[in-house]
Amino acid sequence: MSRRAVVVGAGLAGMLAAAVLADAGVAEVVVVDRDELPDGPRRRRGLPQGRHAHLLMAGGLAAMEEIVPGASLRGRLLAAGAHEISLSSGTLARTPEGWLRRWRREGPVMLTCTRALVDWTVRDAVLAHTPVEVREAAAVGLTGSAGRVRGVRVSGPGGEEAVLDADLVVDASGRGTRIVPWLEGLGLSGVRTRTVDSGLVNASRLYRVPAGAERFPLTVVHADPYASRPGRSAMVMPVEGGRWLVSCGGTRGGEPPADPEGFLRYTLGLPDPIVGRLISGAEPLTDVRLSRSTSNVRHYVDKVPHWPEGLVVLGDALGTFNPAYGQGMSVAAFGARVLGRELARAGRLDAPGLARRVLRGAARPVDAAWATAVGQDVLYPETRGGRRPGLADRAVTAYTRRMTRAATGSFAAASALWDVTSMRTPPTRLFHPSAVLAALAGPPLPPLSGPPLTPGEREVLAGLDRAGV
Repeated sequence: MSRRAVVVGAGLAGMLAAAVLADAGVAEVVVVDRDELPDGPRRRRGLPQGRHAHLLMAGGLAAMEEIVPGASLRGRLLAAGAHEISLSSGTLARTPEGWLRRWRREGPVMLTCTRALVDWTVRDAVLAHTPVEVREAAAVGLTGSAGRVRGVRVSGPGGEEAVLDADLVVDASGRGTRIVPWLEGLGLSGVRTRTVDSGLVNASRLYRVPAGAERFPLTVVHADPYASRPGRSAMVMPVEGGRWLVSCGGTRGGEPPADPEGFLRYTLGLPDPIVGRLISGAEPLTDVRLSRSTSNVRHYVDKVPHWPEGLVVLGDALGTFNPAYGQGMSVAAFGARVLGRELARAGRLDAPGLARRVLRGAARPVDAAWATAVGQDVLYPETRGGRRPGLADRAVTAYTRRMTRAATGSFAAASALWDVTSMRTPPTRLFHPSAVLAALAGPPLPPLSGPPLTPGEREVLAGLDRAGV
């Protein structure tokens, strides 16, 4: 196809972009990252949310497997200890409208494991199946002009600077992107950036899965954005190595503490104490880790009137979302898939308008995820940067609440929510006639008074409960 493409960032978005570039026949694909990348599923500095819960949804996994065909990413992750969990039967989920039922019917699945395992598995698969090269270097700017980007200026581990010429540059550098000042350096100013910050603090801790609890469902108590008070949530999810990753999240004014006793009290003080009851009898393996890199940030580079040829922005560099909604990894995969499809149509890296088409295509899943995340976050007190909900926003919120309430006792309503949550379908799925009818009809079954546990799961919970709840 063409000579060289340079990808900035060796995270999920960057490695997936590199894979599609190599698959398109680019002679040389170079990925640059400032971190020394671990040779295994270990945390690295460039992933500020790496210690906290991540969910790989079915839609995102399908996109990844399309991007790296033959690598069997699902099989690799499961072989490394990831868990495949059904949204319909394998989760205990308390929503603001009550507990969802567990249905013995087929539904979408998700994979649960540490973020480090996902990143390493994808990177290992890409490097094994493509001639992609990864270099340890920090990107410090772009070369070229406002009309065409020609390459990347990089600084190596020893501080030496160099220029990597490229037919295409992909900025996949994540939440810390410098794309706005880089564009200003080319003479392109006026990029609009919007930040909506609920003040969410994540607190996570690893536990050893207690004997007998190996098959206990993923358990989550969702935050309530409708209660006019800070949102507070907690999740227990199985990860590789026979461990539970327990993550709590609290918006501004309801932040979880970092001390072990306070962490336990926080989980026990949620609308249902089930997470605290589970972990009160489990062995902790780590300290409590906090993170505050959780704001929603959207760089509207896709709205720049005259976009330079040879430059694409993907993943978190285009838009980041509150990680509580589990969208980031899937959105990164969708953006890389757009790049691959546009490359296939164009036939070469320097095709006129290619970068603009990729950018606009990648922005669509970003905007859908942004609407979901921000639409919830603006409802919390003390959220900064959010606009007051208008009439249309309030109508969507009211409909979403009605759909969630119906889902507590309606398989049709729950299926619509699961399809959107799993990112197999866009949010418009909630307005399909069958979903609308389910929402209007409401739940045909009465609300549950507690989590839908099997008798065996009740025994496990009772055996672990040291809190006496």
